[in-house]
Amino acid sequence: MVYWQLFLAFFRIGIFGFGGGPTMVPLFHSECVKKYKWVTDDDFADNLALGNALPGPIATKLAAFIGYRVKGWKGALVANIAVVLPVVILMIALLEVIYRYKDAPGVYGMVQAIGPVIVVMTGVMTWEFLQKGWQGASSKAGSVIWLFLSVAALVLLDLHPGIVVGAALVGSFAYTTWSIRKRKSRDDREGAA
Repeated sequence: MVYWQLFLAFFRIGIFGFGGGPTMVPLFHSECVKKYKWVTDDDFADNLALGNALPGPIATKLAAFIGYRVKGWKGALVANIAVVLPVVILMIALLEVIYRYKDAPGVYGMVQAIGPVIVVMTGVMTWEFLQKGWQGASSKAGSVIWLFLSVAALVLLDLHPGIVVGAALVGSFAYTTWSIRKRKSRDDREGAA
């Protein structure tokens, strides 16, 4: 039953995820966090960030991670097959038709209508992540600084998102390590006094 649910959920993601991996992320969130509750919001956000820092398409990485969390290696395999299968079928069966009739009013309108829907879905998910990050942040000022640095790196410097995520992970690790050592050193001094 769980394998069937995995297959259906990831097949739906694969078949409705027009526009590439980033457009599929809200669908992953909807199916895996909200509907089936296979992962928490925090797990999803952490693995989305880590997945963006690694090479390769985000859809297969998220499918592998969530499938593995649900049913181990077999779950990862089922989730990856399900998320890729619609793309393979559509590429073979429909792409030639779409290219042949791409200027026809019906097909052109259909393709153009998908863009705004994806923008809204991505915006809603971004807002939800921002709210959750803000509520869980130990330092609001630090969160604002990281937000502006990230936007500047992505928009002004045109850095790859993976580089930004990697830099954030390294910076967070360094800050956390420094904080723990500082706290431990202070506790040792207080204990010795």
